[in-house]
Amino acid sequence: MKATDRASLDQWYPIDTETLIPFGRSTNRLLGYELTVVRAPDGKITVTAEGIDGPLPIRRRFGFLWTTVGQPAGEIFQLPEADETDRRHVNCGAVTVKASGLRIVENFLDMAHFPFVHTDILGAEPNTEVMHYNAEIRRDVDEVWATNCQFFQPQAALSAKDGIMTDYIYRVMTPFTTLLYKTCPNSANRWDVICLFVQPLDPDCCRAHPVMYLIDDESTTTELVHFQQLIFLQDRIILENQRPVLLPMEPRKEIPTRADASSIAYRRWLKEKGVTYGTSIMAA
Repeated sequence: MKATDRASLDQWYPIDTETLIPFGRSTNRLLGYELTVVRAPDGKITVTAEGIDGPLPIRRRFGFLWTTVGQPAGEIFQLPEADETDRRHVNCGAVTVKASGLRIVENFLDMAHFPFVHTDILGAEPNTEVMHYNAEIRRDVDEVWATNCQFFQPQAALSAKDGIMTDYIYRVMTPFTTLLYKTCPNSANRWDVICLFVQPLDPDCCRAHPVMYLIDDESTTTELVHFQQLIFLQDRIILENQRPVLLPMEPRKEIPTRADASSIAYRRWLKEKGVTYGTSIMAA
């Protein structure tokens, strides 16, 4: 099923790690549209979509090839940390998930599941309380932010030696892209940055593209990728078993708690923007 709401169409989406796009012709998918990707011998890349005349616009950013089947009002969001030369840029591969892309973003914002899904890594009993934090829609930049987030973690990062109280800041830049800033075990005055860029294939299926910008001179790239993939694959089990599959948007369909402040702000923001792709609204 193709997207019809402008809020989903008029966005930039990553469709692949640029260096992994093969020469010649390959296929991809975005918002229900079949894409054809052609990489010429000179490296030039062209993307077309069924039913849309002419090549799609493309952008190269964060190591990914981005495109759109709509008409975005602006360019891809800013992320200054991605351009800091002393950071490790770690692309963690693409993971296909049989769930709404919006469900994946919402799961990314949820701290309450840490002790139960990522046991002895991002959380552990009896430290299960999500302390009060602030969640808001920042109108000046049209993004959702959650600040003053804290959670005790047995292993907050691969380089962490002991359990620490980890500080978080969550940021949702577009309906399908989000990131977090978290305590950096190797630098007291800087943040590690973990991004999740979601490529919605269909309303109930997507590809997740995790990428990290870290201050870590000790761990190997393979170790960092394996650590992040372990976390995400633990999430995938939960995501693919959530019901309903599409993100519920009707009031009282799911009962939120205090810990769900970021989810409440996110859903309110989606409604204001008119996002329906991947939600229960399009199934009604």
